Amino acid sequence: MKIGCVREIKNNEYRVGLTPDNVKSYIAAGHTVMIEKGAGVGSGFEDAEYIEAGAEVIENAKDVWEQVEMMVKVKEPLPEEYGYFREGLILYTYFHLAADREQMDALLAGKVTAAAYETLKETDGSLPLLAPMSQIAGRLSIQEGAKYLEKRFGGAGILLAGVPGTPKAHVVILGGGTVGANACRIAVGIGADVTILDINLKRLEQLDNMFGARIQTLVSSESNIEKAVRDADLVIGSVLVPGGSTPKLFKKKYLKEMKQGSVFVDVAIDQGGCGESSRVTTHDDPVFIEDGVVHYCVGNMPGAVPRTSTIALTNATVRYGLELASKGVEKACMESDVIASAINTYKGKVTCRALAESFDDVEYTDLKTMIG
Repeated sequence: MKIGCVREIKNNEYRVGLTPDNVKSYIAAGHTVMIEKGAGVGSGFEDAEYIEAGAEVIENAKDVWEQVEMMVKVKEPLPEEYGYFREGLILYTYFHLAADREQMDALLAGKVTAAAYETLKETDGSLPLLAPMSQIAGRLSIQEGAKYLEKRFGGAGILLAGVPGTPKAHVVILGGGTVGANACRIAVGIGADVTILDINLKRLEQLDNMFGARIQTLVSSESNIEKAVRDADLVIGSVLVPGGSTPKLFKKKYLKEMKQGSVFVDVAIDQGGCGESSRVTTHDDPVFIEDGVVHYCVGNMPGAVPRTSTIALTNATVRYGLELASKGVEKACMESDVIASAINTYKGKVTCRALAESFDDVEYTDLKTMIG
C-alpha cells in the first residue's frame, strides 16, 4: 500500500504523523511511503532522515494526497484539505468529529474511511492512541494554568506552590481519567492543594491509593463541582466521552461565583469542551477572559511540545497503522474489533455509535454488517 504523510497545517501544529523509524517499519512490511518535504522539521526530523529510512520526499502536499491510499496525520484535516477526499482513501488521524459537523459531512460526502485515533479501543477497554496525548495534555494543563495565573496574563498573581508563610493554590480537576490523573500528578508534585472529582467511585479509590492524603477526592455532582470551583484558583476540565460530545460540567453560572483571576483550562475542547463558556483558542491567542475568569481552550495542546508528542504518539499508532495497511480496512476490521472501533466513517456512512448519537439527524450503521 502507498502510505503518505504531510505537514500539519493547523495553527502552531508542529507534530508529524510518521517518524523515520515508522517509515522503516512500513517499508519493512512491504509498503511504500511518501513524505511531504519539511513535514517532520517541526518535530526535529529532517528530510534526509526520511530519505535514509527509505521514504520518497515529495515537494508539495497535493502530490502526496493524490497518490497515496492511506494518509497518516496527527490532527484533523482542515477545510482546505477536503478537496483531496475521495472514495477508498484511508485517513488515519485524530478527528474529534462530534465537535465538527462540517468535517464529518465532508468525510461522508467523499466516502473516506476515517480511522480515528481517539475511538480505537483495546480489548481491555483502554484507548491506547488517545492515552499518550492525554498524558501530555494533562501534564501541560498544570504548566499552562500556572503561567496564566500570572498577573500579566490576567490571572490573580498566584504561585501554585506558594512559599512558606503563604497559602498554596487550590487546583480542582474535573475527571479522573488519564488527563486528570496526569494533571493531578504534576499539581501534587508542585505542591498545590488538589481536589479531583469523578463519577466513578472505583476510580476515586484508585486515585486515593495513588496520591493518599495529598489530594481530596469527591464524587462528581453538580453541587460538589459548584462548591469546589468556587474556591479554586485553577480548574482543569478533563472529561471524555470517546467519540461523543463532552458533557458541559463547568457551568457558565459558576464564573460569577469564582475568584477574580482564577483560570479554567478546558483540555476537553477538542470534543466540544466541558465548559459552557468554552470556545476553541489557538497557541497564537490561547486565552480569553469571561466574568473575570481566564479561559485556556487551545485545541491542540500537545502541539506545544512536538518532539515529545510526536514520539509518544507514533510509538502507539504505528502498530495499528501497519495492521490497516497490510490487511486493508475490510479484512483488518473483520478480524479485529479493536481496528473496527477506530472506523468512524466508511463508504458514506457513520460507523461509530457515539458519533451518530451526538447528532439528532445522523444514523448509525454497523460496520461489520456493511463489510460482511
